[in-house]
Amino acid sequence: MNNNILQTEVNLINIEMEIVKTIFLATVNLIPSFNITDEKVLPYGLRPHTRSISWIVEQVITQQAKYHAKELGIDDVEFDMADTCLHDCIVIAGGIRYFVNVKIHNMGGKKNKNDISAVAKLYMQYEANPNYHLVYVSFDIKSENRTVSFDKNHIHTFSPQFLPMKVNPRNDKIQASYQHEPIYRTRKDFLQLLVENSKSIVLH
Repeated sequence: MNNNILQTEVNLINIEMEIVKTIFLATVNLIPSFNITDEKVLPYGLRPHTRSISWIVEQVITQQAKYHAKELGIDDVEFDMADTCLHDCIVIAGGIRYFVNVKIHNMGGKKNKNDISAVAKLYMQYEANPNYHLVYVSFDIKSENRTVSFDKNHIHTFSPQFLPMKVNPRNDKIQASYQHEPIYRTRKDFLQLLVENSKSIVLH
């Protein structure tokens, strides 16, 4: 029975990740690069620091998806989310809502482990909403002077449910490389692992 539940959940999540990847691959094809500003404002270019431009890239990619919704074959993109929200946007396609968190990686940079998400936030959302599935979509970008370019060959999607369960003890966040081998587990097992590896989840 447990194997059937696992296979059903894996199939569902893999389908959702593939749909999200296809949508954002098409979005990147529509806008392969963009200028952040002009040379009068930043005459010496923009320092290629991923963190300083990641929020801008997130805004560009989500707004472009919404703006080109008809071309992309989707219904809409909602991105007016609170800063504390796990997802950056909700892509609506075929009447289904896909909860998406955008991650940015500097092309050519090291494939380090990154803080993905706070364990307690994941637990609370996944426990409270049985139908909630978060999809992370990671974009490789290159920043030169004032121009940001997307690498159309490196867009990755992954699920928190299948992340390696490595928790940063300093901030209680799951750590993983954006490119990793998934560890398939059921939602129930995922929630249990979050509790076992967290210092911040308090069960009543």
